[in-house]
Amino acid sequence: MSTSHSLFEAALAELGRTVTRIRDDDIERLIERIAQARHVAVFGCGREGLQIKGFAMRLFHLGRSVSVVGDMTTPALGPEDLLLVTAGPGELPTALTMTQVARRAGARVLVITAQPAGSVPAAATDVVVVPAQTMADDQGDQVTSILPMGSIFEGSLFVLFEIAILRLKAKLGVGDAQMRANHTNLE
Repeated sequence: MSTSHSLFEAALAELGRTVTRIRDDDIERLIERIAQARHVAVFGCGREGLQIKGFAMRLFHLGRSVSVVGDMTTPALGPEDLLLVTAGPGELPTALTMTQVARRAGARVLVITAQPAGSVPAAATDVVVVPAQTMADDQGDQVTSILPMGSIFEGSLFVLFEIAILRLKAKLGVGDAQMRANHTNLE
């Protein structure tokens, strides 16, 4: 049986191999789309949704206009807006519907996925590929991760989002004090 430390090492090595395979031009496109958007709405299902909600919080700390789809304060999207969707398996009916609605309203849609041939990325204006196992390929011969189901994709989202925040912070000229000032005082 493996020790916790050996499992930590294996999981972190796997995470490192995954995130270093994300194409830099994909990351640059993610940053550009967010920087150009009047408003960013984010959407993700399940554990991916938890990761993208954390990203929305950091975008808010950067001073961006941002909302989480499903919150009653999410505005209507239009031509100057961005819907940012995580769809690791590429085939999530709710994500596909959100993508189609946003596109019909004229918004850009950037999908982050491990399965770029899926219906959700196919309906988007932009796609960022995170080459990781998801629930679409976590069984049989396809298993590539020691972590269960889509955990390596979800962990990779966290790292990708933190790097995107660092890059956006520099691009937008936002300092630590400004981010801290945007943090809630109701905790």
